Formats: sequence, structure tokens, C-alpha cells
Amino acid sequence: MTQSVNNEKEIVLSGIRATGNLHIGNYFGALGKFVRMQEDPNYENLFFIADLHALTTAPDPEALHANVRNIVVEYLAAGIDPEKSTIFVQSDVPEVSELYLLLNMHVGIGELMRTASFKDKARKALGIHSDSDDIEREIIGNESNKRVNAGLLTYPTLMAVDILIQKARKVPVGKDQEQHLELTRRFARRFNSFYGVDLFPEPYNFDFGGKPVKVPGLDGSGKMGKSEGNCIYLIDDEKTLRKKVMRAVTDQGPTEPNSEPTQPIANLFSLLELASTPEVVEHFRNAYADCSIRYGDLKKQLADDLVALTTPIRERIEAISADDAYIARVLRQGAEKARERAARTLAEAREIMGIRKFY
Repeated sequence: MTQSVNNEKEIVLSGIRATGNLHIGNYFGALGKFVRMQEDPNYENLFFIADLHALTTAPDPEALHANVRNIVVEYLAAGIDPEKSTIFVQSDVPEVSELYLLLNMHVGIGELMRTASFKDKARKALGIHSDSDDIEREIIGNESNKRVNAGLLTYPTLMAVDILIQKARKVPVGKDQEQHLELTRRFARRFNSFYGVDLFPEPYNFDFGGKPVKVPGLDGSGKMGKSEGNCIYLIDDEKTLRKKVMRAVTDQGPTEPNSEPTQPIANLFSLLELASTPEVVEHFRNAYADCSIRYGDLKKQLADDLVALTTPIRERIEAISADDAYIARVLRQGAEKARERAARTLAEAREIMGIRKFY
């Protein structure tokens, strides 16, 4: 295990946008791993709720506030321990906003406009259906009353600041965020080189030392995601969960022994591998191979196992959600911890950039 030169714990940082409840994709892909990681003495873990990032979609203020609270509760209910990990809200660390402004002075508009996520989101915002790479011209030349906000453009800078202000080296991100993480490394190198310093370490993607988990949705294609509407949420009650699973897309069934499963069926097997025992998975794979499988039985088993997993979490969600004082205490404690390092980093950056007081 490579550690920093001063033998401090390596900092692992991860955040999630405050856009809705967490689902089992979040749990299998990240939360469950975070819970195990907090027992490792080599790491200092920081988990935050990105409410500033959520502003790029201009959410309803009340909905935004409620979403932040929900995710905090779900972090805790999933097993993240505030005594072992730091849980905080992004906007509770105002140093992030100031360093965001300062770092933007070293970021080019062109490199931001060329990011794949910005192009995709800009097209959606403007109703552009072409795949033209000349999105810059289309944005600037757009004469409708639709607009692309500057926050969306500078999203990679804010993400970089989230990481760099804590001097985090390990940042678990999905494939869609790898370009942003590469930009973070570029911004860190640029700042360090421009001022001849070694302020920001370069972070890299961290997969917890295991195989990355892709949790498929229930609609037969792609991964599970809030915007796709193909999720099983951690807060779903048993009736809702079972209904969703039983409605999952399937096909007419195998017609030849040992045939390759279609994508919807492969998705169901992927979910089964995450939620069920190896014996259960083997039973249904054998049934598929000899064409005796009954999808209704597979779905019922999958629903049973997901209910067994999520019911304790949902019960903890309900209990924690009723304890306002506990939630406030966790976030106050988390903000204090997160601000301590952030304040030091910001002070260093200001001094390096020549922003110094005269009194």
C-alpha cells in the first residue's frame, strides 16, 4: 500500500449529487464498499452530498433541501459511521466556493466545452438532436430563449476543487466521470507548475481493489439510474419493490439448450448475482441452460433476496429520518472536520496566488 510521504492516512473522497433517493445501484456500486472501507486503518474517508453541483439543473429549493437530507439519512442507514468516516454537505464548506473561483482562473473555456458530459447536457438543454462536435458554435449561435448555464460549463472545476481542497488521492468514480478526473489531474499539474509549488497531489480512480460493479436497470438495457426510471430505491417498501421486480423486462425464453441470454435476461442474472447466494444463481443458470427456466420464479427469488437486503436499511432510514437532532449533529461534526483541511488548503492557495491581507 502506497502512503503519503508524511505517513498520514490516504484520503478517499466521494460525493453524490443531491438529485433524489439512493438506489441499489448506489449501494452495490459504492455504499456497501464504503462501509467495508471504513474498517481499513489505511484510509481516511470523506463522503459528501453535492448540493452545489445539483444547482446546475436549477432544482426547486425545497426539493433540493429535502434531497440533501434524504441522502444523509440513507448514507447513515446503509452503514456509514460518522465516527469512522466524515459525512458532510458540500455547501457547508464555503472554502470550496472560494477555491472554485480561484482555480477557474487557470482553466480554459475551450477545454471545458470539449468535455463529453458538457456537450451531452448542453444538447439536452438546448434541444439539439444532432451529434455534431461543433457544439460550441451551436451554443454561442443559439437564438432561442433556452440557455446553458455557466455552472454546467465549469462543473469539472468544481469537481476538481472538491477533490483538491481535501488533497484526496483516491476518488472512486464511474466511467462517465473519468474524463473529469483526468481534468482534475491536469488542473493540479497546471497550478503546481505555474506557481512552482507542490500544493495539489494528483488523484486517481480507486476501485476498492476489486472488480467495478455495474448494476443494470429493470428496463432491459443500460445501468440503473435515477433519470432512467429503472431503479429499485433503498426506501422502496416491500410491495413497491416486488411490483418493480415482477415488471422487469424479459423475453420469450430460451429455445435451444445452452443459448446465450439476451440483454434483459443477462441483466436479471447480474442482479441475482449481487443479491442472492451462489447456489441460487447456479440453480437458475442451469434452468436457463436446459430451457426449463420460469422467469416468474426467478423474479420472485430476486425480489425475496432484495427485500431481505433492503428491509433493514429502510427501517433504519425511517428511524434516523425521525431524529433531527442526530442528523444535525452528524452534519455539524462532518462540516467541522471537512473545513479544517479545506481551510488550510485555501489559505495555502491564496498565499501562493498573492492574495494576502494588508492588515
